[in-house]
Amino acid sequence: MNRILLLALAPLAIPAPVAAQAMDQSNMPGMQMPAPKKPAAKPTMRKPPTQRPRPAVPRASASTPARPAVAKPAPAVAGGADPHADHDMTTMPGMAMPGAPAAVSAGKHDMATMPGMEMGPGTADHGTGGTALAPGNAPAPAPPTDHYADRAFPAAEMARVRTDLYREHGGGSFHQVMFNLAEYQARKGGDGFRWDGEAWLGGDINRLVVKSEGEGAFKGGGVDSAEVQALYSRAIDPYWNLQAGVRYDFKPNPSRTYATIGIEGLAPNWFEIEGALFLSDKGDVLARAEGYYDQRITQRLILQPRVELNFAAQDVPENRIGSGLSNAELGLRLRYEIRREFAPYIGVSYDRKVGDTARYARLDGKNVGTTSFVIGLRSWF
Repeated sequence: MNRILLLALAPLAIPAPVAAQAMDQSNMPGMQMPAPKKPAAKPTMRKPPTQRPRPAVPRASASTPARPAVAKPAPAVAGGADPHADHDMTTMPGMAMPGAPAAVSAGKHDMATMPGMEMGPGTADHGTGGTALAPGNAPAPAPPTDHYADRAFPAAEMARVRTDLYREHGGGSFHQVMFNLAEYQARKGGDGFRWDGEAWLGGDINRLVVKSEGEGAFKGGGVDSAEVQALYSRAIDPYWNLQAGVRYDFKPNPSRTYATIGIEGLAPNWFEIEGALFLSDKGDVLARAEGYYDQRITQRLILQPRVELNFAAQDVPENRIGSGLSNAELGLRLRYEIRREFAPYIGVSYDRKVGDTARYARLDGKNVGTTSFVIGLRSWF
């Protein structure tokens, strides 16, 4: 009898150590566990009760309503509805979310309504606002025409201030005087001099430009050639100016007056280019092309190659000019910018008369080609 009693109590004694080692998670937030049930009383060896007959269950009839059938949820289909749509997390014990919005309580996944998930304009609704604009070639929106400062200050006073601002940032008048070349030329047969400069007054678009250049010799020759130009300059784009005006030659005699049209500007790769056509009061047509490039060796030391070409459409015997390419000047000058507006230089210059112009020079007993070592000053103010 004792052996039978021990065998009956053995299954109840085995789970006790395991239950003692389980972690107590009832104190964790959101993990309220239902109250544990009291262990069942130890069974006692009693005689089985006498079975009593079960009462008969009446069948459903027309007068007795039938028990409603409980519908089983349909299994989730891959790629179909959201499998979490019917999961109401708030009804689970210990999973209540304080302050949760209605959309979350209803089981819907609306990220924009969750606390701390505020989204900027144009992100919650990708069809309106923000940077999610529809692709296409639609024109840009018009700039605003109102000025916010006019809401706090008199409109007339603000209009005057804006006018001053425009003038100070590109709408004003400026001026500059520059000598590109002002040099002494040491050469065989007599030293000489040369100048090439310009001055302008105006704004970014419209300017009045005065140019002058010439050369001569110190011994007996005096000024061999001298000219001055008065031009109206108009900017046709950020890098090029169109110029028109008059040119007057003081030397050589007889003097000439020319109508002038030209262009100057900055070509790609930082080449300074000038070109002009001249029509004299006698019907003579001349042309000139100049170009130079500043190659920076250091921030202050600059090497400048330079070329100037002069052309004539016909012979002008009284001025000793022949048709075609009349003369060419090639130069190479190295300058040092003590300041940007004050830069002494040294270099070499080669001047060559060509074609009929060279023939006129030989008839007059002059050199056709001359090489000069130069020293000069490039300055502006």
